[in-house]
Amino acid sequence: MSDIVGITMGDPAGVGPEITVRAIAEMSAADRARTRIYGHRETLDAALEVCGLDLDLDSLVKPVEIDGGLVPWGKLDARAGDAAFRFIARAVDDAQAGKIGCIVTAPINKEALNSAGHHYDGHTGMLAALTGQKSAFMLLASDRLKVIHVSTHVSLKTAIDRATPQRILDTIRAGNDHLKRIGYAAPRIAVAGINPHCGESGLFGTEDDEQVVPAVEMARAEGIDVTGPISADTVYHRAYNGAFDLVVAQYHDQGHIPIKLVAFDTAVNVSLGLPIDRTSVDHGTAFDIAGTGRANHTNMNAAIAYARRLAAGSRS
Repeated sequence: MSDIVGITMGDPAGVGPEITVRAIAEMSAADRARTRIYGHRETLDAALEVCGLDLDLDSLVKPVEIDGGLVPWGKLDARAGDAAFRFIARAVDDAQAGKIGCIVTAPINKEALNSAGHHYDGHTGMLAALTGQKSAFMLLASDRLKVIHVSTHVSLKTAIDRATPQRILDTIRAGNDHLKRIGYAAPRIAVAGINPHCGESGLFGTEDDEQVVPAVEMARAEGIDVTGPISADTVYHRAYNGAFDLVVAQYHDQGHIPIKLVAFDTAVNVSLGLPIDRTSVDHGTAFDIAGTGRANHTNMNAAIAYARRLAAGSRS
């Protein structure tokens, strides 16, 4: 397996190019030699200029052209959405061919992506489609709190319908396998409830008894150390303080809000259930500051560090 990390620079109109070049500039020579950038060279050169950096990217960039050349900073542009898709598609091809060990994605803009005819709800769905997988799982990882999601970019009503016993079981399995891969001998997993207080024995709904409990029981029968459902208003506090290694969140905001509260700049988005490895920053394109050189690359550094950890090991 290759130990090279491939960074896709994200939407060219957003902060992705800036956080990419800032992260590259801080790398050691050895780490830089194990890095490739999938992006538009002119945009990367413009990012170097706004960031005040003097850096030779010749050996690092896997260039992908943009129809019509440079796009304006901070403006929604279908050309940028199309380019962002093509950066990712090329990186996926190289990852599947074993040329790179992990993909790190800078932020994309979903509206620009869909305006260009690439109809995905975000990176995770796109990567599942590009690798021929039915679905994938989103894990948000920080030092003291890790969360994996049963569903992500769907309405709350749809998310509840998607939280079937099988999908919850598959999510528990994916999280358990990943934690074992990164060094947890016996991961302790908590499953958040769907309803307030897990439904209070049906008083606030029966979904927890009918959908969550069977999944937890099946996971336990497989030997997984899993507890739940646990009321979502307490489970994250308990996990943050060391009671659990991972929380299974039932829907997007249930998992994202606590992670972004305690680890806004350092949480890493990790895709599980794919035949390739991928990490990402956990923030958006920030069009309001794109092109100013003010973008914070702390989260990109964290995503690259996690990617190196994955690329250095073998896939389970």
